[in-house]
Amino acid sequence: MKKRIAVVPGDGIGVDVTREAVKVLEAVGQAAGHQFDLVEFDWGADRYLREGVSLPAGALDDLRGNFDVILLGALGDPRIPDMSHAKDILFGMRFGLDLFCNLRPVKLLHPSLTPLKKFTEIDFVIVRENTEGLYAGIGGNFKKGTPDEVALQEDVNTYKGVERIIRFAFDYARAHGRKRLVMSDKSNALTYGHDLWQRLFAQLAPQYSDIESRHLYVDNLAFQMVKNPAQWDVIVTCNMFGDIVSDLGAALVGGLGIAPSGNLNPAGISMFEPVHGSAPKYAGKNVANPLGAILTVGMLLDHLGLREEAGWVEEAARASLADGQTARDLGGSLGTREVGDWLANYITARYPARPVPTDRR
Repeated sequence: MKKRIAVVPGDGIGVDVTREAVKVLEAVGQAAGHQFDLVEFDWGADRYLREGVSLPAGALDDLRGNFDVILLGALGDPRIPDMSHAKDILFGMRFGLDLFCNLRPVKLLHPSLTPLKKFTEIDFVIVRENTEGLYAGIGGNFKKGTPDEVALQEDVNTYKGVERIIRFAFDYARAHGRKRLVMSDKSNALTYGHDLWQRLFAQLAPQYSDIESRHLYVDNLAFQMVKNPAQWDVIVTCNMFGDIVSDLGAALVGGLGIAPSGNLNPAGISMFEPVHGSAPKYAGKNVANPLGAILTVGMLLDHLGLREEAGWVEEAARASLADGQTARDLGGSLGTREVGDWLANYITARYPARPVPTDRR
């Protein structure tokens, strides 16, 4: 297989951990006989400060027309206090490429990572609507800065947006052998938009009779995630609630430092990124944990149809955790580069390289 991948390392530790993710990706390509054409883009704070450019003109057309997938590092730099460059790049791709699904796996790779010691098997995914809701940016301020100020933020839910994210969740469950799906909203308080979620869920669920489906209000969902996370397979919810419960899910299996994510458009190009921040004060010091970025590469491979190879990445991560070959925040003693080396070497040693045919597609 030959695939062209756009790589945007971003800012701060994004550069450090993306480098290790690419190292593991290249090890997988060599072992599996795939050609990954990796093209790096310098979109981030340094370029913005140097040229005043965040997302260059024509960038989205270039991504759509010339690449199969995007790997993005963390964005954010204290030299740009309003983070305008990060918003331009991230939201520019999210909305410009219509990446309407944010996919967050919640999977426990080692029992030591969860604060819930009763559970050793946690494995579900959160499907978050990614382009609507309170994140649509519709609203404003009246009499700003005065005692009479009024601030409005509109919660936007469209038939198209809600229908396609619920349908995606059901299709994902079916394709990945997951038998239970829960839709979560707050329709008992948010009357209009979440009534739309209720109606569309009731309309679509009978089309997927092979999947057990139910509804929970989001406060109960959060409670149940802590009480018994092993009961879930797939959770689908709106943008704001998905943002919150996916971070809660990450806390259940080790934290944001090892949490991968995908921003998907099944009909176009998709983008994958770890969910942690850019932590500029740790940049270049070889201390950041690259596991989130490396597991993100596993998601990227699965999206490309390379499910076996994605399993290699997870297997290597599990082995590193079992052997204590981890970064300091997970109790190990390795630096950023050494974690990447260990995982890449594990894959190389376990899966001898296959030849890469020049005409293979």
